[in-house]
Amino acid sequence: MSPDYFAFYGLPETFRPDESALKRLYYAKSRETHPDFHATSSPENQAEMLRQATLNTDAYRTLADSDQRMAYLLRQHGLLDEGKQEQLPPDFLMDMMDLNEQLMDLETEPDAAAQTKVATEVTALADTLDAGIQPVLVGYEGLPTDHRPAALQQICTYYLKKRYLLRIQQQVATFAARS
Repeated sequence: MSPDYFAFYGLPETFRPDESALKRLYYAKSRETHPDFHATSSPENQAEMLRQATLNTDAYRTLADSDQRMAYLLRQHGLLDEGKQEQLPPDFLMDMMDLNEQLMDLETEPDAAAQTKVATEVTALADTLDAGIQPVLVGYEGLPTDHRPAALQQICTYYLKKRYLLRIQQQVATFAARS
């Protein structure tokens, strides 16, 4: 398990951190751990400050980006394991079969109108997905601890669907670039 970036900054675990507070904490830690301020200290202290500075940079980069933050939180709770194939809901996969068939058709027979149709459909699905998860993301921090696992499961499903749709969008963009 990676370090607890929220604890490092003294922030509550949330999908919607206060971005200006996060930035202030990052800069404060940067000043505190910058190697130049510890050049005359012991080699052990210098090594520790370098470790803290690296941790600060990693924590900020992860928490400042909404996608990285979501993946980080899901991994912290054991819901995303990079080594194993996560399961998408069967109904979602069935819905995606039609899109995948349309993509295969585009591969063999490029068609600008069909390409636009797929792109519009994928964007609409992504927008619907985003709108549906917003209340869960916003309300997560205020949930009682025993309700969080269910919310995290919903967020994980959202994340996996979103990644799937992103791959389709990238394929459509590749077809567009070829034409």
